[in-house]
Amino acid sequence: MCVFVQAINILIVNQSIIDMCVSFITLLTRVIDVDGTRIMSSSSVSDQLVCRVWLARVPLWSLLVMSTYGILITAFERYFAVIYPMWYSVSVSLYDSTLINIVCSISSGSALYPELLLTLRATG
Repeated sequence: MCVFVQAINILIVNQSIIDMCVSFITLLTRVIDVDGTRIMSSSSVSDQLVCRVWLARVPLWSLLVMSTYGILITAFERYFAVIYPMWYSVSVSLYDSTLINIVCSISSGSALYPELLLTLRATG
C-alpha cells in the first residue's frame, strides 16, 4: 500500500510545483513589463528571445497546459484506483507515475511549439 500512496504523492507534488511555477511566472510577467519605447532589432538574439518567447508568454502558457494535464492525470489515476482496485493494485507502480509525469511535461511543452514555428516563419 505504501507504494501506491507514493504514486499519488508524486502526482500531487508535481502539480504543486507546476502551480508554484505558474504563480512565479505570472508575477514576473506583471513585474517585468517590456514597453514599446525600446526598438528591438532582428539581429539581436536577446531581442528575438524576448519578442518570441517572453512577450508571447510561452513559459506561462506551457505551464498552464502542463497544470491542466496534471489535474487530468491525477483525476484519471484516482478514477482507476476506485473503479478497478484489483487491477490498480497489481498494475500501477511508482515508475508508471514518474513516466506519466515526464510524458505530461514533454507534451505540454511541445503543445505551443507549432505557435513558435509560425512566429519564426512569419518574421523570417
